[in-house]
Amino acid sequence: MRTEVAEVLIDIEAQLRQLGLWDRIPPSSEALASTEPFCVDTLTLPQWLQFVFLPTLYQLLEEEQPLPGRCAITPLAQEYFRGAGLHIDGLMAALQRVDDLLSGE
Repeated sequence: MRTEVAEVLIDIEAQLRQLGLWDRIPPSSEALASTEPFCVDTLTLPQWLQFVFLPTLYQLLEEEQPLPGRCAITPLAQEYFRGAGLHIDGLMAALQRVDDLLSGE
């Protein structure tokens, strides 16, 4: 399963890049230190994926630490991208896949 998670993380990054949602400049350390879920008060969802979610999971994989037992990013992403006019099917599929893998579905 860990290999599958790593593969889907790479896919999420690729989808964000393809959509033009990959930032070259990281947010401030203050923005990254938010205590709100998904850093909703300081980051956009794509920024949270890029600068919090992906690095955290990559680190857990690299250090062979336990992965989260639940994940539900897809509903948040569906809401975030509603009406954005972007072709997000690939990103949604990748997010659903990581949700399913981490939630044991």
